[in-house]
Amino acid sequence: MYQYSKQILTIAQQVQSYKNAGMLITSRSDVEKALKSIGFYRLRGYSFHLYDNSSKKYVPGTKFEDILNLYKFDQQLSSLIFSMISKIEVALRVRLVDALLLIHNDPLILHDSSIFKQKQLYWKNMSAIASQIARSNDVFIKHNFDKHDGEVPVWAVVEVLSFGTLSKIIKNLKTGIGSSYSILASNYQYKSQKGNSVNPSQKMLTSWIQGVSVLRNICAHNSRIYNRTINTTPEILSADKITPKPTHNGLYQILLAMKYLRSSDEEWTIFVDDLDELIQNNKVNLSAMNFPSDWKTHLSI
Repeated sequence: MYQYSKQILTIAQQVQSYKNAGMLITSRSDVEKALKSIGFYRLRGYSFHLYDNSSKKYVPGTKFEDILNLYKFDQQLSSLIFSMISKIEVALRVRLVDALLLIHNDPLILHDSSIFKQKQLYWKNMSAIASQIARSNDVFIKHNFDKHDGEVPVWAVVEVLSFGTLSKIIKNLKTGIGSSYSILASNYQYKSQKGNSVNPSQKMLTSWIQGVSVLRNICAHNSRIYNRTINTTPEILSADKITPKPTHNGLYQILLAMKYLRSSDEEWTIFVDDLDELIQNNKVNLSAMNFPSDWKTHLSI
C-alpha cells in the first residue's frame, strides 16, 4: 500500500504550524474552535494569496481572523448566489415546458425524437432522464406511475431533472423560426450593439446554463468561490467583457451568465444590491473574483 508522505496533524500541531509560518494568533481557543468545526484543509483555500511558497511564510501581519473572515464572507456569498440560482433554475424549467407545449401541445413530447437534432444524443439524454425519474421519490412521479401507466408528462419530468440534464435537452433542441427553442430563447433576449432585441443563439444560451450549473454545484457542495478559477466559458456580451481579457474565468463571468438568465428584473436587482452590500461590509479583493472596478454597472440592468 502507498505510504502518503504528509503526516496527520493534531489540532495543537495545526495551530503551531500557523505560528511557525508567521501567522498572528490572538486567541488560541478561537483558532482551535474554528479548526474543529471548519477544518485546517478547507481554511487553507482562503490563505493562498497570503502565503509565500518559497519562504513557507505568511505575508507579515497576516492574522488568523483574516482567514476566518474570508471564509465567513464566502459562506454568505455562496448562500446569496445559491438562492438566486434557485430562482433562475425554477424559471428555466417553467419556460422550457411552456415553449414545448406551446408548439407541440403534447404532454409526452420528450418521447418524440423528431424535435431533437442529434438522435444519438437524444437517446443518451433519454437514458439520463429515465434514470432521474426512476430515482425520484416525489409524490407526483408516483402518481403518474400509479394512475397513468407510468407515463410522466413533461411538466413533471423537468421537476426531477438535474440542471445539467436540462441544459443537454435544450442544447439538442431543433432551432429555427417557430421552434420550441425560439420560444424559449425569447425569454432571454438581450440588446445588440445597435440597440435591437436579439434572441441568444443556442450555443450562447446553453453556455450560460452550463456556467451557472457549475457554480450551482460549487455552492451546493459548500466549496470555495472566492479566489477560484472556474473552468467553464459562458459567452459574454461584448459590453460586459473585461479588457484586457483575463487569463482565466472566475465568478464575474458566471454572475454575468446569471444576469442573462435572470428570473425577473426585480429579483435580479435585489440580488445585485445584496451582493454590493455584502462586498461593502467585508474587506475583500475584487480581483480575486475577476471583478472589474465597475462590476456593479455591468451586473445591473
